[in-house]
Amino acid sequence: MQLEDYMKLKVVVHEAEEGGFWAEVPAIPGCATQGDTFEELLANLYEAVEGYMSAARGVAHHVSIVPTLRVGTGF
Repeated sequence: MQLEDYMKLKVVVHEAEEGGFWAEVPAIPGCATQGDTFEELLANLYEAVEGYMSAARGVAHHVSIVPTLRVGTGF
């Protein structure tokens, strides 16, 4: 598969007041997660999106998410 064959989702990342980070995926209502570090947040995001996609497809097999990250504004 080519990179352009994969789904791209916008993720909004916030710094948590108590420390760490939390993020939401606007295209998936209710899909949000947190992490003490940015790396933990990313791992939790991939897990949350994979779980949603598996449930939405009604399948029990693993859904691959390509770990590509673009950080910035105006995407």
